[in-house]
Amino acid sequence: MNKNPYRALKISDDDKPDILQLFCELISNLDMRIINIVINKKNISRQDYNVLDNALKYSIQRIENDLIKTSKKFMIITDEGRIGKMRMTARKIQRVNFIPSKYNSKPYRKEIKSLIEDPLQKDSKESYFIQIADLVSFIVYNYSVYKLGINVFSNRMPINMNKLFFIDLMEKLKGSLNLQATKSDKYGVFFNPK
Repeated sequence: MNKNPYRALKISDDDKPDILQLFCELISNLDMRIINIVINKKNISRQDYNVLDNALKYSIQRIENDLIKTSKKFMIITDEGRIGKMRMTARKIQRVNFIPSKYNSKPYRKEIKSLIEDPLQKDSKESYFIQIADLVSFIVYNYSVYKLGINVFSNRMPINMNKLFFIDLMEKLKGSLNLQATKSDKYGVFFNPK
């Protein structure tokens, strides 16, 4: 909220938390399910770990798992940038997709079937859904800072937007969060690598 185009609005630090809370209440009443993936860069031990590839792969897998009980299909609409890499990842896991097994040391294959199109690019200024995703990402990022024990918030963050504030926002979003995306976090946020 301290970046363009919002900087020109000159929203006071006292008003920012209220605005975020109102938007979270709105989002939690929308007919949507939100899946959140956090890549914990501190736990990456391999030089060849591709953050974007893994984040997108885990997101697609969890959307597929959520829709498997229905006959619903999905598309990915993303803001500008990285569309080529996203297309490659999406196509790859539609052909070959290995999932680690909880019960066996060997992964099993489970290709993605519900994704109906390559990721499509759209300017976030023209999409309320991308703007919602950006807002939720901001909240989940700050929640994950606390959850991972980093305890360092941005210098630009108003003093009244602390870890308890972001936990409160996650509680407000709970109605739209896919809480079954993982059992390791009460808000369904999948953290990887562990």
